[in-house]
Amino acid sequence: MFILVVVYTFNFIDRQIVGILAVPIKSDLGLTDTQLGLMGGLAFALFYTGLGIPVAMLADRSSRTWIMTIALTVWSAMTAVCGLAQNFWQLFLARLGVGVGEAGGVAPAYSLIADYFPPQQRARAMGIYSFGIPIGSALGILFGGYIASAIDWRYAFFIAGIAGVLVAPVFKLTVREPLRGQYDPQPVEVPAATLGEVIGTLLKKRSFWLIAFGASASSMMGYGLFFWLPSLLVRSFGMSLLDASMYFGAIILIGGLAGTWAGGAIADRLGKGKRSAYANVPAIAFLMAVPFFFLAIFSDSLTITFFALLVPIGLGLAWLGPVIASIQQIVPANMRATASAVFLFINNLIGLGLGNVLLGAMSDGLAARFGDDSLRYAILAGSMFYLIAAALFFLAARRLERDWES
Repeated sequence: MFILVVVYTFNFIDRQIVGILAVPIKSDLGLTDTQLGLMGGLAFALFYTGLGIPVAMLADRSSRTWIMTIALTVWSAMTAVCGLAQNFWQLFLARLGVGVGEAGGVAPAYSLIADYFPPQQRARAMGIYSFGIPIGSALGILFGGYIASAIDWRYAFFIAGIAGVLVAPVFKLTVREPLRGQYDPQPVEVPAATLGEVIGTLLKKRSFWLIAFGASASSMMGYGLFFWLPSLLVRSFGMSLLDASMYFGAIILIGGLAGTWAGGAIADRLGKGKRSAYANVPAIAFLMAVPFFFLAIFSDSLTITFFALLVPIGLGLAWLGPVIASIQQIVPANMRATASAVFLFINNLIGLGLGNVLLGAMSDGLAARFGDDSLRYAILAGSMFYLIAAALFFLAARRLERDWES
């Protein structure tokens, strides 16, 4: 689990480092907010989502640890290549390459963890694995801000990428391939399912689609927030790039770790009696998060904004453990990686692919009226996606009990 978290941390360092580097990249390459959003979200999401399903199908048939080792090497190398970009299109293509590598980094890990832990512990296990999101995001922002301020934004890409390449062989040497489905009642030696069989199974599970689109709605705000908040702190609060990186990095690390752990632990505890808890817990968390965004975004006090953001950052990540665990549980062991990839395809194509660029486009559209404060209103509008997510999760809770695999 430790090395899996380390690899997921690198996944999000390389994914989120662009957020803190957006300020110097925009200045150096002369980009608009819309172009930054495309480069930070859609460029990554196109190949990450498109290749995720065929890679996951391979993971259901062969060594998941080898696939993750190769994936880590590829996405880390392409992160280093980002530092060589001289214009928007070169950086866009380099980010496509990062997405190609990361396509093999997450769904196989979900399947591995489901074979390491029994069902009653999986939400907590997935929550611990998901620590890589706040840790990686925080480190990417802190490290990127420091290197960009002390040296140059390009070196942040170089160093992060090379470090990931060096971790790849360590991962392969330390993570064993567990017996597939060893904690499940069905026979473990079941042939891997075809994509048609996976889709056919998922079509019968209405909860899967409600959860997937609910998570996608929340991710539009989540990814957009992680990408744009550093820029907001610089533009609207007058912080330096380094101060913004330290400030927001601390928020993500503290709030993100607490929320990720709490979501998995609470869902596992309540889910013993009622499976619907795995959807109701995230839904309630999303509803609770929205008012705190209003307080944080419109406060003129950095202290109030800091503590107000801790809450929604944590609540916005509370869905990870419960949702990932429930996805593993509503399908048989021989199709878990592929089912996870279908979920990630929907979640990231919509959430990551559209969230960054949508908030960026809204900011550009509001700039004539609000100037540098346009990001405040774009982020505030984006928080409404949490309400959509909550509604879809409440609907999913009503179906989850019958879709749960015994």
